[in-house]
Amino acid sequence: MHKRITRAAFAAALALAVQIAGAAEFGTADEAKAMLEKAVAALKADKAAALSQFAKGEGGFKDRDLYPFCGGPDGNFTAHPTLTGKSLRDLKDKSGKPLGEEIYSTAQEGRISEVNYMWPRTGGTDPVQKVSYVTRVGDQVCAVGYYK
Repeated sequence: MHKRITRAAFAAALALAVQIAGAAEFGTADEAKAMLEKAVAALKADKAAALSQFAKGEGGFKDRDLYPFCGGPDGNFTAHPTLTGKSLRDLKDKSGKPLGEEIYSTAQEGRISEVNYMWPRTGGTDPVQKVSYVTRVGDQVCAVGYYK
């Protein structure tokens, strides 16, 4: 017997396929946390080399929209694809939330915590919800963020 697919079922299947394909375009929460854990290990092994890799996106530290970023004791980025040397501590999200201050106050050695904020995707201008996993490694405050 020949079964016919309804237009509604086809549309639902197509929407699901598009959603799955779009999800692969961006990093997930689990992938962000795993990258931060990898970054912590790299920092503990060789801080200078790790910070250089983070800033350049080398060594597996750039995956789609995921990358680690760090700030030093002076509050400035020590590693970021475009903001190295600029102030992390003074950074505000697109709604004015003092994002940098929250990252610094939340980060604790040996613990991964979350900071929520609004930030546009790379190449975009409209802010969307982003979550960064944050931790402290010695004198470095580091994070990896993903978009919800």
